[in-house]
Amino acid sequence: MSNISAPNSSLVLVQKAVKQLRLEASMRRIKVSQAAAELKTFCLQNAQKDPLLTGVPSSDNPFRPPKSCILL
Repeated sequence: MSNISAPNSSLVLVQKAVKQLRLEASMRRIKVSQAAAELKTFCLQNAQKDPLLTGVPSSDNPFRPPKSCILL
């Protein structure tokens, strides 16, 4: 019984591989230099909104250390 299902599973794997290769071959490609230029432009346009570059105000930071209370 395992001899009968082995060719079928092999065929299914090959069909999946062919489908994936066709998908990848049909994708629109651009040059790396163009992609890098677009990425640089995007980063520069959004730099002022990036909390890793501008920092997070302490009032909005959920990870700030808790304030300690001293009761007198």
